[in-house]
Formats: sequence, C-alpha cells, structure tokens
Amino acid sequence: MLRRLAASLTLKLVALIGLFVALPIVLYGQFESADGQMQILVTRAVQDRSALIAEALTPVLRETDPSEPMNLNRALEKYASSGTVLKLMYQPPAARTASRFYLVASAPPLAPEAVTAELEELGQRGILQRLSEACTWNASDEMRYSRADGTVELLTSIVPIRVRGNCWILTTTHVASDFLNTSIGRPYWQTREIRIAAAIYLVGALLAVLVALGIRLSLRRFRNVADEIALGRTADATFVQRNTVPELSGVARDFDRLVHELRRVSREIRQSAEDNAHSFKTPLAAVQSALRPVRRAVPEEDQRARRALEIVDSSLARLLNLVNAAQRHDMGTADLIDAPRVPTDLALLIEDAARHFREILAARDIGLVVKLDRGAIVRTATGMMEIVLQNVLENAISFSPTGSKIAVSLRVSADTVELAVDDEGPGIDAEKIDSVFQRYFSLRPEDGIGSDRAVEHSGLGLWIVRRNVEALGGQVIAANRPGGGLSIRMVLPRFVIH
Repeated sequence: MLRRLAASLTLKLVALIGLFVALPIVLYGQFESADGQMQILVTRAVQDRSALIAEALTPVLRETDPSEPMNLNRALEKYASSGTVLKLMYQPPAARTASRFYLVASAPPLAPEAVTAELEELGQRGILQRLSEACTWNASDEMRYSRADGTVELLTSIVPIRVRGNCWILTTTHVASDFLNTSIGRPYWQTREIRIAAAIYLVGALLAVLVALGIRLSLRRFRNVADEIALGRTADATFVQRNTVPELSGVARDFDRLVHELRRVSREIRQSAEDNAHSFKTPLAAVQSALRPVRRAVPEEDQRARRALEIVDSSLARLLNLVNAAQRHDMGTADLIDAPRVPTDLALLIEDAARHFREILAARDIGLVVKLDRGAIVRTATGMMEIVLQNVLENAISFSPTGSKIAVSLRVSADTVELAVDDEGPGIDAEKIDSVFQRYFSLRPEDGIGSDRAVEHSGLGLWIVRRNVEALGGQVIAANRPGGGLSIRMVLPRFVIH
C-alpha cells in the first residue's frame, strides 16, 4: 500500500500543489520580516545622517546672527543630495509659546515667494507642532506624511540644534520608497521585487499545471486507445496516431508494436490449434474406420477380442476428447489475447446458463436457487464468461448429491461484481483446496458422488475458470462451506455505463 502511494502521480500532484500554495506564504512572511528589519535600519541611517549634518552645522550656527541668516543656504547645500530636501528652521525665544518658526535656509533653495506656502503646508501636516516639541524636549523625531495628491510618502527627520540658547531645527525629507528599494511608504506586496517574484511564480505555476494536464491528457489518450483495442475497434486505434507528446513517441511505438505482436501470436495460436486438431483427428478417424471391419470379423463368442476392441474404442474416444479440449483451450487462449471486450450483463448469462442446465438438474433431482442483482455489467470477450459459468456449474452438479441444491448469487457493489456458486457436495480436503484451480488437477473418485462417468473430464475445468476470470482483471476463490459443500466466489471489476 505504501509503495503504491509513493508511486501515485495524483499524490505527487497534490503534494506539488501544496508546495506551490505553502511556499509563497512562507517566503512572503520571511521576506516581509526582513524588509521590516531593513526599514528600521534605513530609518536609523536617515536619523544618524541628519544628526551628523546637525553636528556639522553647529559651528556655523554659533557664528551666525539669527537676524541675518540668509547665508546659511550655502552651508546646507554642502550636505544636500539627490532626492533629499534639507530645511533649517529657527524659533525666536519670544515665539516659543506661539510655536512659531521661521524658514531660514533650504537646500535646494526656495524662492522667497514660496516660503509662506511651504510654512503653511508644514503647519497643515502638523510638522510645526512637532518642531515645537523637539525644541521643548531637545529630542529628535521622525514622521511620515503623504503629499497632497497622496501618491508619494515622505519621510522627515527632525533634529533640534541648541546654540547659545537659541533653538534651530534641521529637517531632512526623503521620498520613502527611494530607500534601498524597501517598502517604506507602501505595502510590502507592492514592491517591485515582490511583483516580479509573483509574476515568475504564476508563470511557473501555469507551466506546472500545463505539464500536469499534458501528462493527464496523454495518459487518457493512451487509455482510450487501449479501450478501443480491447473493444475491437482497431481501425484507427493506434498509440502513435493519438500521441501528441514528443517524449512519449517511443512509448507509443512500443505499445503499437506490442499490440501487433499479440495479434500475430493470437493468429498463430488459432492456426496452430486448427492444424494440430486436424493432424490428430485425421489418423484417429482412420483408425476408427479401420476398426469397423475388424469389429465385424471378430466372432461374438471371442470375449477377449471384443474386450480389446472396447478398450481401443474407449481410448480413441478419450483421445478425440483430449484433442477437442486442447483445441478449445488454444482457441480460448487466443481469445484472451485478441478478442474484443464488450460490456456484458452477467445476470442474463446466468439466466441462460440456468435454462441450459434445467434438464440435467431435473434428471438428477438437484435444485437451483438463483439470486441476482441487476446492473452486474462486466467487460468480457464473447464466450469467456459462458465457459466460466458452464465449467463451474458442471463441477457443482457433478459433486451434488440427489435432492441437494445449488445456489447461484450475484452481488453488485460500486466497483465490483461478485458471483458465487455454492453446492452441498462433499467439499474438498482442506490441505488440497489451494490446488483445485491447478492445471490437470482432479479429485474425482472412481465411484460415488463426483465420479460422473458419463462425461470425460480432463482436469482443466476450474483451471480455465481461474484463467478467464484473472484475464478479466478479477480473482476466484474456493472455500469449503461451514454446512458442507464447496463455494466458488468470483470477483470481477464492474463496468459502469455512462
């Protein structure tokens, strides 16, 4: 069972689907956590850079008269970089209670007429209040806010600079998404790397699905071809013509070659059976014809010669029966290889068999009890199950005592059909019951129940039963009944007509 599960393509496909589902979830969580750590590092780097700029500006501010700060633009430009906006704010001591600040320098520089609008925007964003708190507590701060259109998030670092009792504020503003391609300023799934990875993942998943569907469709085509061959519709049923996958072309050719060889072997078996039967029957018929004048020439009182003639006649009849049995056996073998499998209703076959054996059962005073479920459809070659029923019923009849009953039951389940034939005969020795389906095996006594001298038996009946049932994908079991007698159960795969 474990070996079959390990080799199951369906189980592997389910595992692959589970991997495709779980992998992005696990990796996304790990990458998002790493990006979060990167955001913290980048934010700290921004704050440290702002602090370093503030330290560098401190000597300049000591020499600067707050009433004439316009030369500070050149000092800020030394530390400006692409994508970074530096602003230097100054709060006069008299304006601390009103949280009023003056924009004294900017890099890149602002036009004089844009200063008022810039201060108004800072006030609307709540940055001026944060500036006042930074001056009050002499503590750095960091905040994010979006532009008026809401498309770009800005990261602003606020660093207070205390010089000779005056409070200067250095603000460093960056576009948040520019930092080392982190997700600062947007959800992590919106980053470029994640979108590229998602696109690659979806393409890989699509390819995997297409490969799985291609394999499934190819296997289904092969199965359909095999079904058509089994049903005898072989005009255009070749694996090579139906195959569309180049990698499976060699397998398709091998399958077609195998089918061709099986048909050739089947034809040769049939031809050999006919030739052998003809070869044996011709001299046997000649011997029988030659015995007629000998039989007429032997006097009636010569009992010894008469007995010899009877032995010769019996032996010839046995030889003819063996030749016919061998021919039927070979023809049956050829049918197993090449005969088409057609949907067959077992209930109808059993009813026909019951009618066929009606007179034999009545002559031996043997009852027949039949219990059949409907819908017992199996795929079988013409004559295969008829031979099975004939051999099983003949075996049951020959071992059934007068006044007994034979029970034939047919049960249908979702996937199988079970046919059971129970008799009330002597049963079989428990040590030999496993050999009952072997070729040429026979336990018929010389006299009594089961001797059946009227019929020539070759020991092939139950062997043919097992051969035919197993050729149809089923199994057959023999067991002694608790109340006496033998039970033969045959389980066959059920064919569901859609």
